[in-house]
This record gives sequence, C-alpha cells and structure tokens, in this order.
Amino acid sequence: MAKQLILFRIPGMTLEQYDQCWNELREAGMENPPGLLHHVGAQSGDTFLAADVWESLEAFQKFGETLMPIFAKAGVTNAPPPEIAPVHYELSGTVEA
Repeated sequence: MAKQLILFRIPGMTLEQYDQCWNELREAGMENPPGLLHHVGAQSGDTFLAADVWESLEAFQKFGETLMPIFAKAGVTNAPPPEIAPVHYELSGTVEA
C-alpha cells in the first residue's frame, strides 16, 4: 500500500462550490475521511486545484464513492479525472539546518 498523490484540476469550479462540497462532506461524516493524510485546496485563475496525499489508492477510491455525488450536487460536472501518482518523497513541517 503505497501512499498516493491525488491532484484535481477543475476548470470553472468556484470557491463557493468548494465550500459547499466541504459542508456536504461534513454532513456525510467525512470531514476527516479514513486514509486522507493531507489536503490542500486553492483557486488558480478559473481553475480550482486540490492536492491530497492518501494512505492508499483504495482509500481514495472509497472516498470517491461519497465525493462524486457531492460534486454533482454542487454543480461540479466537468471535473476531469484526477492525476494519481505514488508518493516518492513527503515532507511535513520544516527542515532545520
């Protein structure tokens, strides 16, 4: 079970839609989904970026069963499949010299 980097690049997704998705995830009991290690979301122009590190691809796929209907409910219907890659290196925090 190798950790996986999951990168979404979603054109046209708004901050309001992102916040709606998080509210729906909280209501579904998935504010801290099993297997999610890190999540970062950011707006870049008209594209929303979300980068996650998951314990395994299977954990992410299980989460997707909850996420995809929430995307649809929020009107996020044009999300391309995420980029998925095994994590080669991970650093949390700072490195002191």
